[in-house]
Amino acid sequence: MFYFSELKSDQIRQTIDTEQLFEAWLAVNAELSHRFAGAMAWKTVSGRDYLYRKAKTAWKSLGPRSFDTEQTYHQFHEGRDERRQRLAALSTKLDEMAAINRAMRLGRMPLTTARILRALNRANLIGSALDIVGTNALFLYERLGGIRIDSGLLATGDIDLLFDARTNLNLLRRNIGAEGLMGILRTADKSFHSLGKRSFRAANKDGYLVDLIGPMPSHPISNSRPASIGQNEDDLAAAEIEGLQWLVNSPKVAAIVLDERGYPVQYTCPDPRSFALHKLWLSRREDRDSLKKLRDEAQAHAVANMIGRYLPHLRFDDPVLGAIPKGLRKLSHELEHTASKSPDDKIEPNW
Repeated sequence: MFYFSELKSDQIRQTIDTEQLFEAWLAVNAELSHRFAGAMAWKTVSGRDYLYRKAKTAWKSLGPRSFDTEQTYHQFHEGRDERRQRLAALSTKLDEMAAINRAMRLGRMPLTTARILRALNRANLIGSALDIVGTNALFLYERLGGIRIDSGLLATGDIDLLFDARTNLNLLRRNIGAEGLMGILRTADKSFHSLGKRSFRAANKDGYLVDLIGPMPSHPISNSRPASIGQNEDDLAAAEIEGLQWLVNSPKVAAIVLDERGYPVQYTCPDPRSFALHKLWLSRREDRDSLKKLRDEAQAHAVANMIGRYLPHLRFDDPVLGAIPKGLRKLSHELEHTASKSPDDKIEPNW
């Protein structure tokens, strides 16, 4: 039996208001990070002033002092100051919203998870090189459905990062720095450390785990692709796991969710139908841990039930799921049977 609690009207309104505010914050922050990134200053060369723009560590001349370069200089500094003031105002409003969200108990995602996702977003890894799979995907799915899933299925002390090695790694490595993924994790929590050389797993002082996983190559013998994002020996190397190719090739969904302190965070996951099919497949594997199999099956049916009741436009026979093998897609009949059932009304508290 799976229980969902639907959001009340005031909770829906508060959630939407927070998301819209966060989207405004993201837009202004993106401008500051790109259009107004770096610095701009005058430099005297051979007795003549030149306007220089700094991008990352390199300075580039924009030409000698003139009416146009004077305008460029003033527009840059005035525009940057204006965006900073706007971002500060939006940040203050987000703080106010977060307090209300906490009072309304809207936040669900663990703080460590949310901080990791924000660090990965700053590095532009989410939705490109990395997607979120496993239990943390449920926070996003319940937002899509406008409901809350039984908290027993959401408890987790780790995060699974699905690595898509088709990403341009040379470009990626230039953007994230020498320390790679471990360096990014340490901006979220300095205590994160790799559990061995070229390990797929990192942990912090509280035992929170980060797993970097990826699909097995189609041709293992001839495969030469890198298994990690960074080049540092301390960086994580993806564990190659059977079945993940289906999730890598799955359509993606994105949403904004709230963490336990009421602050928003955005991320992407594989389509919930792919999640449900993959989890049901995992629950049938003989080599799967017995307790994990029970949880896998429960999560598969819970997500399928949610899709049937709250996201009926997401059909399991949709052609967009064509990357999933036919044998796996046949399991959808079991999930659709689950989705067609309406659970009895819940008459007892969640003891």
